[in-house]
Amino acid sequence: MKFVLPVVILLTVGSIPIDAKRIKTNPYNSTRKVGRVVGGVTAEEGLAPYQVSLQNFWGHYCGGAIIDKQWILTAAHCVARKEMEDILVMTGTQDLELPGVIYHVDEVHVHCNYDRPQMHNDIALLHLNESIVWNEKTQPVALPTKPMEDGADVLLTGWGAEELWGERPDLLKKVNLKYMEHDRCKEALLYDPDLDIGHICTFTKEGEGSCHGDSGGPLVSDGYLVGLVNWGQPCAIGFPDAHASPLFYLNWIRSKMSGNKKC
Repeated sequence: MKFVLPVVILLTVGSIPIDAKRIKTNPYNSTRKVGRVVGGVTAEEGLAPYQVSLQNFWGHYCGGAIIDKQWILTAAHCVARKEMEDILVMTGTQDLELPGVIYHVDEVHVHCNYDRPQMHNDIALLHLNESIVWNEKTQPVALPTKPMEDGADVLLTGWGAEELWGERPDLLKKVNLKYMEHDRCKEALLYDPDLDIGHICTFTKEGEGSCHGDSGGPLVSDGYLVGLVNWGQPCAIGFPDAHASPLFYLNWIRSKMSGNKKC
């Protein structure tokens, strides 16, 4: 029996639409209290120079990570149904009220098997029309080289809401999470088939995790980009969150960056 039904929600906070983290509902926990990047704190200046804000006409809607001078990794659901000219990449700021550096996108590479099956292969690459200028506030993050050990420390950063249906903060938030080994995660998620080997899981406790607005944003462990926010149950209510694994998609990433048009 399948206990978890996927839904994708478009949220409107005030006049600012935010593309949701792909929120899944569970009929057995609908009355559980929603916790309050949930349970995080404001990030110190310069903490995550690889963090970018994907922007549209209304402002921030998703996160992403700089992996090279013209390449951004994010979640496919952040860009799959958008016109390329409507996606802007902002770097160099942790305060959305302060202007960062804006770059335009000239290529969008969504994984060819995105959402086949549902919730799988939720990863995308953006190519910028000019090279990013490196400085103390803007730097790339390294791609992973090996699997993590169960319980490894993972840092999530983002401008996601601090509670379900809440407004996004202007200042970048951070929360320290733990990597949850795949078999333990599947058990905790009631063997949900939407969790495949292309995902990693994070979990600490109820009240800590990702929320809408964090989609596509980076999870970093020991200096390596180990995840991109994908989906979970709303928001930090005591279940693991699932993230696309750059390690699993490493060959796809390198293939796209080298100009290969095939999947």
